[in-house]
Amino acid sequence: MARSSEPRGKVKKWLVRGLKIGLVGFLSAAIAVVVAVVIAYQSLPDYESLKSSPNGQMIRVHAADGSVIVSLGPSFGRWLSFDQIPTVMVDAMVSTEDKRYYLHPGVDPIGMARAAWVAMERRGSGRRWQGASTITQQVTRNIFLNNSYSWGRKVREMVLALALERKFSKRQILELYLNKVYFGGGAYGIDAASRKFFGHPATSLDLPEAAIIAGLVKAPSSYSPTADAEAAIGRAGVVLELMEENGKISPSERADAHLQDVKMAPEPPQNSVRYFTDWALPQLDTLIDEPNEPLEVYTTIDLGMQKAATAAVQANVSNGMQGALVSLDRDGAVRAMVGGLDYVTSNYNRATTATRQPGSAWKIFVYMAALEAGYTPDTGVTDGPVDINGWKPRNSNGRYSGDIDIRTAFAYSVNTVAAKLGVEVGFPTIADMARRFGITTPINTHPSMVLGTSDVRLIDMTRAFASVARKGVAVTPYGITKVTTADGRVLYEHQDDTSRVLVAPWVAAGMTDLMQTAVSTGTGKAAQIGRPVAGKTGTTNSGKDGWFLGFSSGITTGVWVGRDDARPVPALYGGRAPARAFADYMKVAVANRPVEQFETQVTLPEWQLEPDEEAYYGQPDNGMMVDENGLPIERSQQRTGEEDQPSGDSPDAAPNPADRPQPPRLDQQWIDNVLGRNRQQQQQQQQPH
Repeated sequence: MARSSEPRGKVKKWLVRGLKIGLVGFLSAAIAVVVAVVIAYQSLPDYESLKSSPNGQMIRVHAADGSVIVSLGPSFGRWLSFDQIPTVMVDAMVSTEDKRYYLHPGVDPIGMARAAWVAMERRGSGRRWQGASTITQQVTRNIFLNNSYSWGRKVREMVLALALERKFSKRQILELYLNKVYFGGGAYGIDAASRKFFGHPATSLDLPEAAIIAGLVKAPSSYSPTADAEAAIGRAGVVLELMEENGKISPSERADAHLQDVKMAPEPPQNSVRYFTDWALPQLDTLIDEPNEPLEVYTTIDLGMQKAATAAVQANVSNGMQGALVSLDRDGAVRAMVGGLDYVTSNYNRATTATRQPGSAWKIFVYMAALEAGYTPDTGVTDGPVDINGWKPRNSNGRYSGDIDIRTAFAYSVNTVAAKLGVEVGFPTIADMARRFGITTPINTHPSMVLGTSDVRLIDMTRAFASVARKGVAVTPYGITKVTTADGRVLYEHQDDTSRVLVAPWVAAGMTDLMQTAVSTGTGKAAQIGRPVAGKTGTTNSGKDGWFLGFSSGITTGVWVGRDDARPVPALYGGRAPARAFADYMKVAVANRPVEQFETQVTLPEWQLEPDEEAYYGQPDNGMMVDENGLPIERSQQRTGEEDQPSGDSPDAAPNPADRPQPPRLDQQWIDNVLGRNRQQQQQQQQPH
C-alpha cells in the first residue's frame, strides 16, 4: 500500500503546484490588465473631445457659380443626443451588434469564448475571428485605432474598451457609436445614413428603416440600399428576427414591418461633370497641405456650358464611337470637359488621358514655325510633287494647284506645302514649337510628322490653340480657383501667370489669320457660328480620328471623335462631325459674350484653287497617305480601303461628287455673304468725306 500511495502523492503535489502557478499567473495578468486600464483611463480625452474627433476628410466641390456639384469623402449628419435617437434605432443596433451590451463591462467573455470556438473550427482556413467585438470595442477601434488585424491591436482595443466603460456611461458610449459608425456611401452616423438612404433626418426613423440601417454595419458595401436593395432588405429581415429574439419587438410588430414598402431616396445621377472632378481634384495634393479638415473646393466648371458640351458630343457621335471635348477660357480656366459619352458606363477620360493622332490639326505648329521663320500669310509657295527621301505626300484630291500662297495652303490643308515647309524650317524646329505650346507626349521628327502622325492629348492640343488665341502668351489649363476650410480660411487661390510669351504677337496674329480663313472658306466651314471663329480640322487618312479645335470670343474648344479600339470610321472623313459638335457647343458657350473681332480680317484665298473634296463631300482633310508609323501608303492600298467602306444607301457612305451640285465660286462676294457683310456699305464707309 505504501508503494501505491507514493505516485498518488507526487501527482497531487504537482497538481497543487500547477494550480498555484496558474493562480499566480492569473493574478499577475489581472493586475497587469488593471494597471493598463488605469493608465488608459487617465489618458482618455473628455467626452466633448471624443465627439469632435474626425473620421476622415470631407471635400465639397463647387461649380463656377458656387453651387455644390459633388461631395466626396465622409459625410457627417447632425449630431444626435441619446434622447433624440429613436428607441427602435437603439434596439435594432444593440440586438444586431451586441445583445449583451448592457451586461458586460466593455468586453464580452461569452462572445469571446464563442468566437474562439469558431476560430478553432476554422483553423487553417485563413479566415479571421468574428463576433468578438462589442459596441464599446468598435467605438475604441473607430476613434483610437484602425482596422488592421493583429493580436496587439486586439489587446489594446480590449484595454481601451474597459477603460471607456469606466469613464463613460452606457448611454454616452451608444451615443458615440450611433453618431460615428460607418454605414457606407461615405455616410458616418445614423443621421447622415438616414438622409442619404431615406432623404430625412434620423429623428424620424421607423422600424423598417432602422432595421435597414442597423444591417449595414456588418458590411456597408454589400448591403447598401443604393447598390443592392434586395440584399439590404434581406439583411434587414435578419435584424428584425434578432430584435424579436431579444424581446425588443413583438411578433405582430415584426409582421407589420413591411421592408418592401420602404422608400429609398433617389441616388443623384452620375454625369459628365465627374470627368472634370476626377481630373481636377488630384491636383489638391500639390496645391495645399491639409489632410484632415473638411475642404470647400471652388472650381472653374460652368454647369450650363458643361450641359451644352455633353449634348453637343452626344448629338454628333454615332453608334460605336466615342467623343471628348475640352473648353478653356482665355486664361486657361476649364469651363467644360467631356471625357466620353457616359461616365457611368466608362469613366476613362478621353479628354485628358487618351492619346491619338491629330491629323491636319497639327499643322498649326508647322505654319507657326514658318511664320516665325519669316513667312507671311501672303507668301507664295508651290503646290507640286514632293519627294523627301522616298516619302511622297499627296493631296487628298489627287491634284496639284501650282503657285498659291500660305493662306490658301492652310485653308485647304494642302499636304505638299506642309511637307515643303517642314523641310524649309526643319522638322526638329516644328517639334520644338509643339513642345513650346504644351504638347507633352513624344514627338517624332520623321518628315510625315507635318501631317500629324505623333499621338497627342486633346487637352494639350486645346491648350496650344488657346495660347494662339491669347496672342502667343502661354495658357495653362486649370480647374481649381480657390480652396478653403469649412470655416472660410483660404488655403489656396489661383493666380493667372501672363509672364510666359511663346511666340511674338505678330506670329500668333498671322496664325489666327490662317485659321479664321480655314473656318470661313476652307475645311472648317461646319464650325461657323455666326461670329468670328478661327480653327482647324484634323482627320487621319484611315478615318480613325476626327478633330476640330478653334476659338471665338475668348473661348477655345477642342473636340475629338473616334473609336476606343481605333477602328476606321468613314463618317469621320473631313472632320465634319467634330466641327459640328464644336459649333453646337460654342453657340451656347459664347451666347452671352460680346462678339470679338480678330485683329486681322478674313482674306480671300486664291479662288482658282478648288477646295479638297472633303470640304464638301466628306473626304479626309489631310490625305495623309501614311500609316500610323508615318510610312507611305501606296495608292492601290488606299483604293482597297475605300472599297471596304460602306456604299449604296448607307448613311456613312461617301457621296458621289457627280451627284452633287457644283460648289459656288469662291470670290469676295461669296465671302461677304457667308460673313454677313455688306461690301458696298463698307466701301462707302472707307471713302473720304
